[in-house]
Amino acid sequence: MKTNRRNFLRTAAVAGAGTITASAVTACSRSAKKEEAMAVVREAAETVHTQRFNMSGYAAPPLDKVRVGLIGLGMRGPGAVERMAHIEGVEIAGLCDKYHDRVDKIQVLLSRFGLPQARSFSGSGEAWKGLCDDPDIDLVYICTPWEWHTPMATYAMEAGKHVALEVPAAKTVDECWQLVEVSERTRKHCMQLENCCYDFFELLTLNMARQGLFGDIVHGEGAYIHDLRWDWTYDKNGYADMWRLKENVRNGNLYPTHGLGPICQIMNINRGDRMDYLTSLSSNDFVMGKDLKQLAGEDPFYAPYAGKAYRGNINTTLVKTNLGRSIMIQHDVSSPRPYSRIHLLSGTKGFAQKYPSPARIALGHTWMSPQDQKALEEQYTPEIVKRVGEMARAIGGHGGMDFIMDWRLIDCLRNGLPLDQDVYDAALWSVITPLSEWSVANRSASINIPDFTCGSWKNNTPFDPNLATGGNTKVLKLHATEVQLEV
Repeated sequence: MKTNRRNFLRTAAVAGAGTITASAVTACSRSAKKEEAMAVVREAAETVHTQRFNMSGYAAPPLDKVRVGLIGLGMRGPGAVERMAHIEGVEIAGLCDKYHDRVDKIQVLLSRFGLPQARSFSGSGEAWKGLCDDPDIDLVYICTPWEWHTPMATYAMEAGKHVALEVPAAKTVDECWQLVEVSERTRKHCMQLENCCYDFFELLTLNMARQGLFGDIVHGEGAYIHDLRWDWTYDKNGYADMWRLKENVRNGNLYPTHGLGPICQIMNINRGDRMDYLTSLSSNDFVMGKDLKQLAGEDPFYAPYAGKAYRGNINTTLVKTNLGRSIMIQHDVSSPRPYSRIHLLSGTKGFAQKYPSPARIALGHTWMSPQDQKALEEQYTPEIVKRVGEMARAIGGHGGMDFIMDWRLIDCLRNGLPLDQDVYDAALWSVITPLSEWSVANRSASINIPDFTCGSWKNNTPFDPNLATGGNTKVLKLHATEVQLEV
């Protein structure tokens, strides 16, 4: 596959490298620069590629021991270390953060669990390359700001490492293609850490759909609705260098994967169906601009962020699939409303919805009774939940879904199994952001969605949540300096 380097350089220049002024979709929608940036998005989306090797269903050689190196120990990294420490066959081999104290804190955590110290990589913005180059690391686990996800992932794969990276996997269309190209060429896994695919109700409805309970799936909805302003986005001590706030000048769906991932798996997207095109609409910003103006008046720290044009408060993106299904995805992290990922699916025989709670199922015009739904849930609980669900709840990570995700990743690598989420999923779920930006900037015009599988979606096989193979990786009990296997 030939990567369009010109597109990449142009897109990178306008789509942002961590500065608030470099975004592809700054609010100056009438400027020539913005029009050029949007043209680059469409050109990159329509560029034809050729598949080098099909990574969907690819089984890499098994690893009895998975030596993990983690990059980014701020928000998500520490939790990942603790979860990984509970999984049989994992060695925490490397820890990386540009801040020394963050690495030191995690070394203390390892000592508390009675685990050996990991090799440390810190002190500069380039320290992560040393971790990726370490020959004694098999899997690089990336928990950094978004702008670093693709550069770190591609570097790690080129260095011979499998990669697991936080969401979104990429920021531009070309970055999505870079992940695909490098993964295919190196035959190294690149898994986006979409934890919501492993939430309990999402796994339940996936298994129900696999077994035909809902009939033909017609429509799905997902969202990320979470007011992050005061707890995280505006917090001086939250995201390093205020990077999350800086991302909010991009006007589209900035964080689509939480709601989208489970729906894509239920619809067998990239494995029997594919996304065809999307259209996207954003409201105006009625909140963030006012907030930052007020904050700047109270504290000069916020002066550089005042007077900027921020994304519309709520974005709604609609997708049509090749088989004629529809998907709605929403994003809103600045409105004072209850948390929701929505998770809705509608089929020819049934319906399911989570948020508002409780999660409900219908097989007709009315909701099932709590008693009948409980019986149905017991019948359709997938094997992966039966195997590690209770231990996952005890260990934690968003109620346990983070642990199930990490356990499943390690179990696949140790058994030489294909991953549930492959590089094509990472690219597809992430590309919604730049494509939605293009659509918003063009009066909600439709834009074609690239086929990152290059036609392989017609024959790719969906993964099985019932663990027909694998599932033999044990969960460790960790007590102070004592480590023993769960039986």
